[in-house]
Amino acid sequence: MTDEIDYRILKLLEEKPDISQRDMAKDLGVSLGKTNYCLKAMLEKGWIKAKNFKNSHNKIAYSYLLTPKGIENKTKITIRFLKRKMKEYDTLKYEIDRLQKEISIQKEEKGVTEYDG
Repeated sequence: MTDEIDYRILKLLEEKPDISQRDMAKDLGVSLGKTNYCLKAMLEKGWIKAKNFKNSHNKIAYSYLLTPKGIENKTKITIRFLKRKMKEYDTLKYEIDRLQKEISIQKEEKGVTEYDG
């Protein structure tokens, strides 16, 4: 499991504790098998608890609850995830600035007043 998938699962469970694994997989854009694997790992780590109930289609469904340990780990994961995204943002911003300067130089050299791609 990665911080990103852990973060997204914990956030989703916090928002929709009664979500089915199939809907969770769809929302996350991952396979049902990966979703099941990640949920089992979180259950084993004690980050979440699962409570079963009968849903409207008379099938067994689960409601997921973040445990105090899960909430603590969600906070840690969120911080790591945010730091990584900020670093990616800074790298992308640097690259955009570099490309804009390169285009400006090329326009000056060619006497172009407007960049047309």
